[in-house]
Amino acid sequence: MKKNAPLIELINRSKVNSVSNIAKRAKRGISAFAKSMFQSGKSNETVINNIADGSAAKGIGQIGLSSYNPTGLACKSGCAFCCILSGEDGGIISESEATLLFNDLSKLQGEPDGRDWNPKACPALNPVTLACRTYSNRPMICRSYVSTDATACQKVSEGESAAGMGTLEPYHTYLASLEVSRNSLKGIKRVCTYSLSKLTANALSGATLEYSLNNSRHKPIELNKEIKRSKNDISRAVK
Repeated sequence: MKKNAPLIELINRSKVNSVSNIAKRAKRGISAFAKSMFQSGKSNETVINNIADGSAAKGIGQIGLSSYNPTGLACKSGCAFCCILSGEDGGIISESEATLLFNDLSKLQGEPDGRDWNPKACPALNPVTLACRTYSNRPMICRSYVSTDATACQKVSEGESAAGMGTLEPYHTYLASLEVSRNSLKGIKRVCTYSLSKLTANALSGATLEYSLNNSRHKPIELNKEIKRSKNDISRAVK
């Protein structure tokens, strides 16, 4: 492990702008991920690649979600108001999530998609059943967004203010983990985030994976903005 210590040290020293408990959890998670991969015999390059593409952050988020069992939720198949994406971005996703979505959706080119139901809907939706066509590979933002009131979701999708929905805490840990990944690998390998709405639209348009990633890639400031929003939202996160 001694020869791999520099990467672990970079992770442990990385700056995180999230709230303290989330930041600490993210750093512990990325560090534990790297140590586990090294102990299993993975090369330094492989570990770096899995951190850089967001696989580590996604895994940390999903582990966090596995311990949650919120009650009283209104979420069910066919209720897709949360899939009406706000703005042009639709949400932040990692490179590993973007690649999985592309691989699923590129097989569905030419088929009707969610935008045939609502112009602002996620293209991954089936416009008839309103079910996600890439549900098993849906990104963290989709996995962690829940609601206790479907009517409130509809109001929000129409631009009104309403209470009753929010993101579970593991989503915020996921975002902080992406920031840990980016800051610890600065000068080593680029860590990027992507627009959910642009990536899914490109995947269905017949574009290549390379073009889809390039076209939907965020500027670094977008993760900074999302981390700032995350800090404001943590107090309202559904427990």
